[in-house]
Parts: sequence; structure tokens; C-alpha cells
Amino acid sequence: MQSQDKFYLLVKFQNIGFKVGSPNSEFYLSQFSTVLNLLPSHIHFSIVIYSAVIAFWRKPLEMVQYNFKKITRVPTGKDFVDIVLSRTQRQTPTVVHKGYAINHIRQFYMRKVKFTQTNFHEKLSTIIEEFPRLDDIHPFYGDLLHVLYNKDHYKLALGQINTARNLIGKISKDYVKLLKYGDSLYRCKALKVAALGRMCTVTKRIGPSLAYLEQIRQHMARLPSIDPNTRTILICGYPNVGKSSFINKITRADVDVQPYAFTTKSLFVGHTDYKYLRYQVIDTPGILDRPFEDRNIIEMCSITALAHLRAAVLFFLDISGSCGYTIAQQAALFHSIKSLFMNKTLIIVCNKTDLQSLDGISEDYKKLVADMKSEAMKTLVGQGGEPRDGAEVLLTMSTLTEDGVIAPRDQKERPPCIPQVVLEAKAKEAEKEKRKLEKDLEEENGGAGVYSASLKKHHLLENDEWKEDNMPEILDGHNVYDFVDPDILQRLEELEKEEGLLQENEEDDVEMDVDDLTPEERKALAEIRKKKSILIQEHRIKKSTAESRPIVPRKFDKDKKFTSKRMGRQLLSLGLDPSKAIERVRSKSRGRKREGLLIIRTLMVVMIWMWMIMMVRTRR
Repeated sequence: MQSQDKFYLLVKFQNIGFKVGSPNSEFYLSQFSTVLNLLPSHIHFSIVIYSAVIAFWRKPLEMVQYNFKKITRVPTGKDFVDIVLSRTQRQTPTVVHKGYAINHIRQFYMRKVKFTQTNFHEKLSTIIEEFPRLDDIHPFYGDLLHVLYNKDHYKLALGQINTARNLIGKISKDYVKLLKYGDSLYRCKALKVAALGRMCTVTKRIGPSLAYLEQIRQHMARLPSIDPNTRTILICGYPNVGKSSFINKITRADVDVQPYAFTTKSLFVGHTDYKYLRYQVIDTPGILDRPFEDRNIIEMCSITALAHLRAAVLFFLDISGSCGYTIAQQAALFHSIKSLFMNKTLIIVCNKTDLQSLDGISEDYKKLVADMKSEAMKTLVGQGGEPRDGAEVLLTMSTLTEDGVIAPRDQKERPPCIPQVVLEAKAKEAEKEKRKLEKDLEEENGGAGVYSASLKKHHLLENDEWKEDNMPEILDGHNVYDFVDPDILQRLEELEKEEGLLQENEEDDVEMDVDDLTPEERKALAEIRKKKSILIQEHRIKKSTAESRPIVPRKFDKDKKFTSKRMGRQLLSLGLDPSKAIERVRSKSRGRKREGLLIIRTLMVVMIWMWMIMMVRTRR
């Protein structure tokens, strides 16, 4: 054998090695043995080692678990900019002065630009790394994402994110170079603002891509967790043939069941155990017999699962025709998609036998069922099985009556085993008298609207008759409960006595004062009381009309209510000489004006002298 042929075979073997563990592993093993027979014996050992390394490297990739719920939320373009800029403001220095050295100023703004670029790079890299790459994940998920979202749009959105990340890095690098030659604080600040502005502009331009990826993330988080590498049972068939009812019977899944077509619009997953082994059961949406191009997204989900998942396929057949499709139409669908059943165990399930038995259908339909049965036997033989009479590939059941769905293991009765301790505890609880609740009392006394629960019946009082006494909560604007005291009666008596004594003393004082006064003094006292009442009334009027303000300055007194003449008249009416008070007021006002004029004149003289001195110095 020539060296060129050996190289070709080695390359061929490498391609085979990358497919270790695939559904056609037996075929690849036969190819591998052929290659070994063609090569010399001294390189067999190295090829065996190489194949082991390839298989070890390939296995972890196939056993990976996909959890799309852990993808981080993608913010909008505006939120993205706000997050990065606020973080830059918080985690970098914020104060710089003109007196700093120019190197210090350059480093200050260069640090801000670099920090902002690093934040943008980290956020965008997180989005790119967390979203799955369609070429690296299992083909089932790759095609499912393509069916749901169009992989071209998905790749384009991720590509725009990657381009934005590279552009922001380039902008940062260019402006850092320019900042190294900034010659002033103003120039460095302008370059920093321009750099951050261009980064934010690039981020805002990818806003539609960010919004699109956020929608995809929300949809991917709702996808069922399907493991493509575990034992799987796949249920398919026309709509409304009993697929969802079957998965509800054998698993804990809760799939909606309705008497109309396309109730199930996406893939549903359940799990069941049989002979200590866990099986993954997948319910697919109904498929119609029509060209591939005319199938909608709901049907394409089923086609994708059939094409890529290694599973035992249960093709459900409604022999009663209650689903709205005849056996002939269902058989046509079976033959149109039978290419998807290759290398899979196929079982035909005749459902709804409670409405129509398999023996009661017409001869033409029996022939169609027999053809489907023979196709299922071919797939079983291709998998290495040896069916004896075909019963292994044809099942009859009724999901409504559970006939054929749940078969007993044997004839032995197995009652539930409840420990004796539990039974004794339940008996003790039953013996205890159940305390009546307010709900029970309400039902006994006429129900809601008739019976009203009393909130006072559990109060701890000396006499039970006091519980229903009406006690005011608010009295004279005060909360009564704030003044409740055990010695309240005694205190009230003391207060009443004290108040009576005070009133007696006041009456005695008033009577003695009035009796001792002369007629002139009584007249003056009456005027004082009258004046006082007038002032009080004026004060109340001002307060009610929001006029209780401090006295305004005299220059705003337009009505001339507060003048020195008025003050003089009031003083004269009281029998006082107002001249000194008026002179004092006038002297103070004039003095303030004169003092202000003197200060202004002094400042002007000083400024003139300073200007003259400067002129003389400049001429010299």
C-alpha cells in the first residue's frame, strides 16, 4: 500500500472517529475493522489509542445538558448605556483640577475611557457566550431553534453584537492614543466625552438586535428540558387521537386535553419508570398529511423531534374515526413520514378501542393497518429484533377507560401499608373534641350577613356582663383609651374638688377687685377689656384670612397705616409727649441713609486713587 493511500485511510478513520457513539455506530465499527485490515499491523496499536482519545473527547460533548433558563437577561440599548455609564461614574475618580500636572489629567481621563470600554466588552461578551451556537449544540435543538426563530436572524443578531464589541474596542484604543497627546484639561475632557459618546452611539444602534435576543431568551426559557441522549419515547400522530391523554396517564405531566384539534401546540415532556429505569416521554403536536412546505411551525416541532431524537416511536392510530380523520388518511400520513422512523423502534398504537374494536373495522382498513404493521416490523428487524407474530409492534388500548394503558403486574393484592403509630395518632386526634371556630358558628347561626362575630367575648373582665357595654372611643376630640386608668374614678373626684376650689377663689378675687375700684378705674377697666376683645377679634380675623404675617417694611406700606404722625396721635391720646419718639425715628432713618452715602463715596475715592497710581506706574 502506498503512503498516499494510507494517508487517505487515516483521514477517513478520523472522520469515523468523530462519529463514535452515533446511532450508526455499528456501521462505523465495520468500517473501522476494514481500515485496520488494510493497514500494516505495526500501526494498529497507534490507531486504537487514537480512536480511544477521540471517543473520550467526543463523549462529553454528546452528554451535555442544555439549560436555557440560566441565560442572563438582555437589557435594552438605553438601559445598557445607563448601566455602563453609572458603573463608570461610581467606580472611577470623579474630581480633577486645573492645577494637576498634565500627566495626571491624561491618566484620569484615559482610565475612564478604558474602564467604560471594559464594561461594554464584558456585558457584550456575556451575551455572546451565554447564547448557544447553533453549530455546537445538538442537531435537535439547532433545528428546533431554526424552526421557532429562523437561525439566519439569530446569527445576524449575535454577529451585530460581536461587531459592536469590536468597534467599541477600536474606539477606545484610538481615543487613548489621542489622550496621550492632550495638552490641556479642556482638550482631554473633550476627547473623553467624544469617546464615551461614540461607544454609546454604537450600543444604541444595536438596540433592535438586543430586543430580538431578549425575546428569544424569554422563549427559550420556556422550552422543555429534553435530554437527547437518554431513553426516550416519542408519541406522534394526527391531532386529537389521544396522545396527550396517554402521556397524562403514564407520567406526571399535566398536558391540556380538549375535544378539538391542535390543543397541543408545542413539545411536552414527562418521565416514567419501568423496571427501575427512567424513560423520557415526549408528546408532540399533531401532524397533518400535506407537503413539507405547507406545514406550520407547530407541525415542524414534531418533525424536528422525529428527525433528530433517538427514541422509540409510538404512532397513534384512532380506529374509531372520532378525531375527524379516517384510517386511510392516518395511514397516508404514516407512509409520508416513515422515512423519519429509520433506525428507530416503531410501535403502532390503535387507540379508542372502547368506541370501535380492531376486529370491527372494514377489510380495507384492516389491510391498511396490516401494511403499517409490516413497516413497523421492518424497523424492528433493522434494529436487531426478532418479532415472532407481530404483536410486539401493534398495541390496542383506550386512554379513556385505561384498557391496555395500565396493566396489572400479577393477581396479588397489595393494600397500602400504614404504620401502626400513624393509625394510633389519627385515632387520638379523632377522639379529641374539635373546637368550634367562628366559621362553624356562622354556618350554624344563619351564615354570612345574618351572624356577626363578637370581638368582645374573649375580653378578660371582672364581670362578663360588662363585655357588651358600649364604650365611646372618641370623646371631645381625644382617644378615650389613652386616659383609661384603674384609679380614674378617684382621680376624677380629686380634679372636681380642685376645680371647685379654684372657681370659688377666682369669684372672690373678682368680686373684691371690682368692689375696691373707683368709678374711674372701673371705666378704664371696661375700656381695657373692650380693647382687648377687639384685638382678639382682629387677630382671629387675620388668622382666618391668612393675613397673620409679620409687619412689612414702610416702603411697602401703600395705605400709610404705619406712620410717625399716627404714632404721635396715639401717644397724645394716652397723655404722653411724642416728640422725642418721633425725633428718634427720623434720626435713625436719616443716619442710615447718610452712612450708606459715606461708604459709597469712600469706595469711589479709593478706586480713583488706585487707578491713578496704576496709570503713573505704567507711564514710567
